[in-house]
Amino acid sequence: MNTILWIGAGILASAFLAAGLTKATQPKEKLAPNMAWVEDYSSRAVRLIGIAEIVGAVGLILPAAVRVAVWLTPLAAAALAVTMLLGAAAHVRRGEIALAIPSGVLFVLTAAVAILRFGPYAF
Repeated sequence: MNTILWIGAGILASAFLAAGLTKATQPKEKLAPNMAWVEDYSSRAVRLIGIAEIVGAVGLILPAAVRVAVWLTPLAAAALAVTMLLGAAAHVRRGEIALAIPSGVLFVLTAAVAILRFGPYAF
């Protein structure tokens, strides 16, 4: 199970790093054609969401990999789960039910990593 959790965390970290870098480095206007939800938020908020995703991605891997403050790994997973839950809610509020599904899937996966790493498969 430890190997599965490492693989899952790696895949999630890659996804969040890519999404976070996009949001943190691109102007809101450039994101709008592919991410209509950015219209509801300020440029600063979009950038902060991206930075949070980058920090979460690093937190999923780095603490456990270097065996320092390993409690940060499940905490990062839990924070990313909350982020995805809020993202899904934003899509539902906008009437974009189909777009809420990927956020919901990421919520379930990050929540599973958080629960399993806080619980029976802690480091």
